Amino acid sequence: MTVRIEKNGPVWTVIHSRYEARNAMDPASARALFEAFVEFDDDPDASVAVFWGEGGAFCAGWDLKHAASLDDDDTGVSTLTFDPETKHLRAPMGPSRLQLSKPVIAAVSGPAVAGGMELAMWADMRVMEETAYMGVYCRRWGVPLIDGGTVRLSRLVGEGRAMDLILTGRQVMAEECERIGLAEYVVAEGQARAKAEELAHEIARFPQQCMQADRASVLATYGMPEREALQHEFENSSRMVVEEGIAGARRFSAGAGRSGDFNNI
Repeated sequence: MTVRIEKNGPVWTVIHSRYEARNAMDPASARALFEAFVEFDDDPDASVAVFWGEGGAFCAGWDLKHAASLDDDDTGVSTLTFDPETKHLRAPMGPSRLQLSKPVIAAVSGPAVAGGMELAMWADMRVMEETAYMGVYCRRWGVPLIDGGTVRLSRLVGEGRAMDLILTGRQVMAEECERIGLAEYVVAEGQARAKAEELAHEIARFPQQCMQADRASVLATYGMPEREALQHEFENSSRMVVEEGIAGARRFSAGAGRSGDFNNI
């Protein structure tokens, strides 16, 4: 089995373990990752997921050795599959078309290149080890970005930087990723998973309906005209003032969380 889930309370760590191929993606792994994240999103006891590649590599992209064995007219690696059981679209790299209701944090060791970079960008946040790197390495082989890369990269780093990375395919080390907005945290080698799980547990402590509503609003309103976006934000989140906000205000009134304290909440 190339994918497994390790659970620690509300935090699930989804592990891709095909380390002999630097966690390059094949059809079986893509399906298993897709199913793991659908299971996470459907479980009411799960709040935050960490996505980690075992063995020192996040994901080296689509397995080109597998692709080389295909017939010239085989389009299976470049199609979307509707999964009738989950009612979701499964992409070539697996979960990259899923629109989850809960956050995912990518813990990046080693390469997150080509389709692996697309998977890292699919996550809500990225923690990279200082020796980790990204890059549109598929530029060398005529393999396009079809798992969200051309859409998400410009949203994260801006159009000019996205064009630079997409057109040149150059290596982008963790320090530059953090500087341009492609990573949120850079940690020492071997520490990405631990830091991502620490962040996940911190997020999981908060009132979840409110957190999920704010997250959904960020995703839904990107690119909307301001007036429309503001209206969407209000309609999407105002009920949380009643459902969770008043209860939180009462905890504050009783003495919790004073002076910006995030521990006693």
